[in-house]
Order: sequence, then C-alpha cells, then structure tokens
Amino acid sequence: MMKVRTILAAFAILCAGSGLMAQDQISPSRKQAIDSLALEKVRDLSKYISIVGNKDTPWSEANRVIERTLELFADGAMMGVSTLNSQDINYYGIREYLERLMALNYDKVNIQWYNIQYISDLERQPDGRYVGVITIYQRFEGTTKEGLRYVDVTKKDVTVYVERKTTQISGRIIGFWDVLLGDIRVTETKPGN
Repeated sequence: MMKVRTILAAFAILCAGSGLMAQDQISPSRKQAIDSLALEKVRDLSKYISIVGNKDTPWSEANRVIERTLELFADGAMMGVSTLNSQDINYYGIREYLERLMALNYDKVNIQWYNIQYISDLERQPDGRYVGVITIYQRFEGTTKEGLRYVDVTKKDVTVYVERKTTQISGRIIGFWDVLLGDIRVTETKPGN
C-alpha cells in the first residue's frame, strides 16, 4: 500500500511539474506576439536614440527620454560604439552611452535605424528565459558649424530576453511574458554616404 502511495505521489508531482513546464512554453501565436513586441521595443529605442542625439532636443526632454529608454533594457545591458577612425569597439552602460550621445561635439546629429529584423529565433535557455537576436543598421551623421561631416553605417546585433513574470491584479496572480533588450553588439562599421 505504501509503495502505491509513493508511486501515486510521484505521478502527481510529475504531472504538476509538466503542467508548470507547459506554462513556460511559448505557443506559436504567443511567439508571434512576443516577436512583434520585441521589434516594437527596438523601434522605440531607435526613436529614443534619435531624440537624445538631436542637438535641438531640450536638455530636460532628452533626460526624460533617457529614463524611458532605460525601461526597455535588462539590468547591466551594454551598448557597443565604434568609429571609422579605430578598429576598437567600446562598450558603455545604456545611461552612459546616452549621456555621451547628448554630449557629442557636433552641431547637428542625425541617427537613423533601418532593416530591423530577427536573425536568430527565440531559444529557451537553462534558466527558463528565451533569448533571440535582432539585427539593425544604424546610419550616424554628425556635422559641425564649419561644415565638417562624419558619416558611418554600423551593423548591430540586439540581444532580446523573454521571460515569464507574474503580477497581482485584483488579488489574482497573473502570468505574462516580458520582453527586455540586452547587450547591443557592433558587428560591422563602414563609411556612409
């Protein structure tokens, strides 16, 4: 009798565990919604970078946009920065990157992101999160009053994290998938036109 109870208890735990695992799997329709949300967050980031980099943006507005930008990222995320003048790629925390962008020594800055697309599908990690990569191309143009102009095009890979979270609404625990951006790595920098 004790052996039967032990087997039944083990079976119940296994079933409960597999039910829990099923909740942590992303259905095809949910994956499509998550992919759309991730791409939307990358487009928002593109818009925010353009606003912060624009020399016509008031300081207070740029700082407000920086705070909004930080909400898109996982803790500790880094942004890669490159230049045609050096083969080195420097990585900065997101706040530091944005503050440096605001302080660039140009009178006019124009930053555009284009060809935003997934290059790697979401893959489940041992910790339960899913990770994917979105690639973008960034065209940077800086101009001085004297007419000096610097233009480059950089290909960057944006790490995307998708993880299961919970929140409490009206006393009920609700599960949802959250999308955060991670490190943005430079993969190529070339002259722009």
